[in-house]
Amino acid sequence: MKSKKLSILFVIKTSKQNKRGLCPINFRITYEKKRKEFSTGQFVNPKHWVAKLQYVLAKDKNSEYINAQLSLITQNIKNTYLKLQVQNIEFDLVDICNLYFGKERVKEETILNYYSKYLTKIRKLIGIDIKITTFKKFEYVKAFLEDFIAFKHNHKDVALNKLTLQFLHDFEYYLKTERNLGQATINKIIQRLRRPVKEAISEGYINKDPFILFKAKATKSAIIFLSPEELELFKKKQFVQPRLQLVKDLFIFCCYTGLAYNELSRLESKHIQKGFDNMLWITMKREKTTRNFSIPLLPQAESILEKYKPKTGIVFPKISNQKYNSYLKEIGAILGIEKKLTTHIARKTFASTVLLYNDVPMEIVSELLGHASMKVTQDSYGKVVQQKISEQIIKLRNMEQTKGNY
Repeated sequence: MKSKKLSILFVIKTSKQNKRGLCPINFRITYEKKRKEFSTGQFVNPKHWVAKLQYVLAKDKNSEYINAQLSLITQNIKNTYLKLQVQNIEFDLVDICNLYFGKERVKEETILNYYSKYLTKIRKLIGIDIKITTFKKFEYVKAFLEDFIAFKHNHKDVALNKLTLQFLHDFEYYLKTERNLGQATINKIIQRLRRPVKEAISEGYINKDPFILFKAKATKSAIIFLSPEELELFKKKQFVQPRLQLVKDLFIFCCYTGLAYNELSRLESKHIQKGFDNMLWITMKREKTTRNFSIPLLPQAESILEKYKPKTGIVFPKISNQKYNSYLKEIGAILGIEKKLTTHIARKTFASTVLLYNDVPMEIVSELLGHASMKVTQDSYGKVVQQKISEQIIKLRNMEQTKGNY
């Protein structure tokens, strides 16, 4: 990336000629399409000044001294510019002028340095307010930001008070074009970046939010789940290989309980209790939202639980998420299911095929999934409800047509 050009120009002010016919010489600094003009303290006969060559003719008795002063000013400005470049952070024309005139430059906080402090602070909250996985996501954002600043700005860091809305737009474009990230992932990265920026505002490093006008681009992601026919196919299939049978059982259990992988892997017999209705319930805390949730066991889930007959400790045999997904892919190929099967699809199948397709109200679905709010459920599964409504309307239309009332 090319360095930004600094321009120094000496000009005489003919409109301010003194009684002796001498004009003051000013120097003009231009940087990033902005310029400032200052007096050199030198005066010259306008007839002896050569603007094109930027010096005073020898016929002027003070030419040697004046030219030496102008050369010294030029060199000092260039040295000032070099000092700021060596610091490898963003600076502007005001910074150049202030440093040249000896005004102490207030040490500015930079985005990466402040972000590092933010990471140090939230690291202490691991296991208290946040999970290690959440912390690592914030670490990834810093790595992306570091690479972007080097790529786009050719610096190691950028001052917090130099952040602009364009900076965020450029960052988004970089993540999309250079890192090939999807919009949903980019939105999450920007959301995490804005957290420490807002803290910097509250601490007085920035006067106002530079990103306040930023609007995240909407994403449309289809909810993938097993249809009733696919779920039935999955349930009926019996596998000779123990590993595939285990994964099939785990997957079906999650399809009828809505447990995520991390909840399934830490499910203990103590989490399964008889409720007020004499039914077995799973009572746990959801790691992602830290909300308590309770799920009544449907017969399909209860039969799988009976098969493994847990007495104490962890209910199901341990299996890594990676192997779980790998075996699911294998099962999908055997069953001829073209959908990319993952552990999370079981949870979506529970919400969609098991609950919403059987007319369970949205607020109950939200409660059973352990969502932080109804809005999360509505945003995720609203289209599933629409699809169910559409199917019912089509049935109604067909019935009316059959009766001849349509």
